[in-house]
Amino acid sequence: MATGTRELTFLLAAPERRLLEAIARRLPRWVTSDLLTALGVAGALITAAGYALSGRSTLWLLVACAGLGINWFGDSLDGTVARVRRLERPKYGYYLDHVVDVFSTAVVGVGIGLSPYMGLEIALGLVALYLALSINVYLETAVFDVFRLGYGPFGPTESRVILVIWNLGVVGATAAGLDLTGALSTVIDAVGILLGVGMAAIMATRFVRNLRELARLEPARR
Repeated sequence: MATGTRELTFLLAAPERRLLEAIARRLPRWVTSDLLTALGVAGALITAAGYALSGRSTLWLLVACAGLGINWFGDSLDGTVARVRRLERPKYGYYLDHVVDVFSTAVVGVGIGLSPYMGLEIALGLVALYLALSINVYLETAVFDVFRLGYGPFGPTESRVILVIWNLGVVGATAAGLDLTGALSTVIDAVGILLGVGMAAIMATRFVRNLRELARLEPARR
């Protein structure tokens, strides 16, 4: 829950917001924002366990899918429930939400790195870059008073959808008798490296843009 103006540019942002508000209005009163936050953390832990154990059986990827769904439900609804019930605690919610996001991202990243589909060093590198981008968002909120949650059309929800589709694809291929583990690991590592380069470029571009804007707003004194 941000303290500044929210700007959401994700592909699913508008329909997701309508869905979340509809769900929030129908939840029983005992389902609180803090309970939903805890549920989101539990979902992240389940996701990580599913990925880490997927080397034993690809069916564990279905557990990861369930964890992603639970994580989305808790993480996305906690702030919505507070807003719908007019029980917002902006500073409390902002702080808790982002500390939890950092933890959940790190846990899921480690889980993916412990799976047979991506090297741990690449997964941890992507986690570090993701956290750097997140820190930049938090700093932008502080200096510009605008909460730009993300970079471009892909955000947390879109990322979860991509992971679920990928998980189901691997499970389906395995059920059809195809062993793609080795090939997938090579391809996904390469995609991870390219994604990391892209994230680093986005971070550098945003940093330069923000610094120029801040220099315009606060010109150096001579």
